[in-house]
Amino acid sequence: MTQRVDLATVMDRLAIDEVITHYSVTMDHADWPGFRALFTPDGRADYTAAGGIEGSAAEVADWLAGTLRPFTVRQQLIVNRRLTFQDLGGYPGDRAELRADYLSPLRHESGEDLMTGGRFVFGLLRADVGWQLRTVVVEEMWRRVTGSSGAG
Repeated sequence: MTQRVDLATVMDRLAIDEVITHYSVTMDHADWPGFRALFTPDGRADYTAAGGIEGSAAEVADWLAGTLRPFTVRQQLIVNRRLTFQDLGGYPGDRAELRADYLSPLRHESGEDLMTGGRFVFGLLRADVGWQLRTVVVEEMWRRVTGSSGAG
């Protein structure tokens, strides 16, 4: 690879990291228009392994808004990011896959704490506006509920 390709790849990595960070922050702050904007027009997300739905970005945003509403504290931590670019004969293409682990502590308005962990698989596409999510698959691996109603 040339230095120009290497620099472009570094810039792509930074741009993709920004998309994934925004994904997390939009959920933490209930920014559902921002969540939708991260996706390509045909983008989809699959939360079925976490007891949720599979659908368009808009459908999943609406489901998340309702599901997360009673949680007064939300924090989505996305870590251990492993990024793979489409390989076009030694040059990166316009598609990428990012696998990352997540930890999601939540505080319910009842005082109960919910902690979940698992893995995200993000499919990304380079569009005219930059990198966007084409697919998101959630693979919840565990969950724990602590506390009790009225505890705080």
